[in-house]
Amino acid sequence: MLPVLVSAQFAGTSPWFAVNAVMPDLQREFGWPAAAVGTLTSALQLGFIVGTLVFALLAVADRFSARRVFLLCSLASAGCTLGAWVLLQAGGSVGALAAWRAATGFFLAGIYPVGMKLAAQWFPRGLGPALGLLIGALVLGSAFGHALRGLQALGTALPWPTVMLGVALLSAAAGIWLWRALPEPPRPGAPGGGPAVGPGSGHVSPARPMAFDRRALGTLWTDRRVRASVFGYFGHMWELYTMWVLVPLVLAMRLDGAALSFAAFAVLGAGAIGCVAGGWWARRVGSARVAAAQLATSGACCLAAPWLIDAPALVFGAWLLLWGITVAGDSPQFSALTATNAPRHAMGSVLLLTNCIGFAISIVSIELFVRLAGAGVELHALLPWLAIGPLLGLWMLRPLLAAARAG
Repeated sequence: MLPVLVSAQFAGTSPWFAVNAVMPDLQREFGWPAAAVGTLTSALQLGFIVGTLVFALLAVADRFSARRVFLLCSLASAGCTLGAWVLLQAGGSVGALAAWRAATGFFLAGIYPVGMKLAAQWFPRGLGPALGLLIGALVLGSAFGHALRGLQALGTALPWPTVMLGVALLSAAAGIWLWRALPEPPRPGAPGGGPAVGPGSGHVSPARPMAFDRRALGTLWTDRRVRASVFGYFGHMWELYTMWVLVPLVLAMRLDGAALSFAAFAVLGAGAIGCVAGGWWARRVGSARVAAAQLATSGACCLAAPWLIDAPALVFGAWLLLWGITVAGDSPQFSALTATNAPRHAMGSVLLLTNCIGFAISIVSIELFVRLAGAGVELHALLPWLAIGPLLGLWMLRPLLAAARAG
């Protein structure tokens, strides 16, 4: 089951940063300002927020087959990416493209969190390692647009239309692949752990009818353990996507063209190493300790930016790779902690609401940092402020770390 989930998550999330990967081409072709990358990224994040909020309030991931939700959202995300491609072929504006990106983000809400719910249903005892692989695939999928752009075709990087068509095809294939290859997960508490119904039925018969449960969603604030992991995740989200948006700007100080694209893919994609290694490590020391260690390391990378951004090439590259590994590597463990401690009957909705708030935080961070960079604030002075998120996240994680030490 895990290879199916991982490969589908990788392909299904490939539209996430596709436009970011081709922004240099779009800016040259259409004369768009540098700030357009922040606008378009925030539009997708906003769409994702709306999607997760709607799905959480309607309990979509808990009332309906998660496989069917994943399939329909993958096809819809592919369709939105194709819509953006058509718009750009006709010379559309930043505002019109932002609308298509927001729609793409809305349907990504049925891929990323729903994939986590499927993993939690199939692997309740090995959730940390399973989510490490799953979110590692998401990291690679999100960064894959940079790799596509960097591929050499007749001596030049692939053009932006090819990149966007490629990720649209991957997204559609992801939904079809998961629907065909993954059976329905076991019912909670089902004897023998067998599927609730056959692979082709597309329907789960839950243990009890599902509906909006305000009290279950309220555990984000009222349950001490859920609150610790959720607010730790919020600190992580202040840093993660803003770092991903700013990495090409940092690399552009030394590289350009295909070399920049491949370097961006390497830095962003390195997060998959942190996710997978963190999952392996969590088997031995627990998810809370792994999340805290990676959050602390990525925060230290933020603070070290003024000294390392102009360092020799080897040190510069090592700094960015370490940052890329740890900035995303804690995410699976935060999700594992939240899924483990959330009410079982509303786990999907709790994960969706957590993602919703986390991505809202990421929009504030992206808009703030991109606008400051556009206003002339040097990256040396700007990047250390990303450490605010990791510091607050570590503070909130203290109850879970104390419980880990006591256990």
